[in-house]
Amino acid sequence: MKNLRKCLEKINHLTLTILLTLTIFVNIPGISWATNLGIENNHLAPCPTSNNCVVSQNADAKHTIEPIKYHGEREQAKETLLKVLTVVPRTEVIEQTDNYIHALSKSRIFKFIDDVEFYLPEDESVIHIRSASRVGESDLGVNRRRMEQIRLALQDLDI
Repeated sequence: MKNLRKCLEKINHLTLTILLTLTIFVNIPGISWATNLGIENNHLAPCPTSNNCVVSQNADAKHTIEPIKYHGEREQAKETLLKVLTVVPRTEVIEQTDNYIHALSKSRIFKFIDDVEFYLPEDESVIHIRSASRVGESDLGVNRRRMEQIRLALQDLDI
């Protein structure tokens, strides 16, 4: 009985150590598993080969998604987009410039992070979009559905 108690204590200690390490590692500000973010040569980054990414610029058939078209002023389209992002569940804008928005969306249960990007070029009336999971192979279409929901919200607001 005494040996069993010691064994259980060691297992509990090890489990607690692993959970604590994972919690600290995942939640430390500044640590990011994201790569290929931002605009380079007037383009959002291409998608990796995994099935959990969509992008509206230079994409293959598996990853392509249409950009969001708008009419009117670019700044107004950007402001409307920022308002829409405030109501997208578990989504937070973390960076924005005059022509770029980067937001993070977390999955409800496991808190997986997706990078959601928007590029508003000066010479087109479109918002180029990219949404990619940081980990895993498949997202069961979550990134594509999120971007299409944002597109529909913007259409409803008549941008």
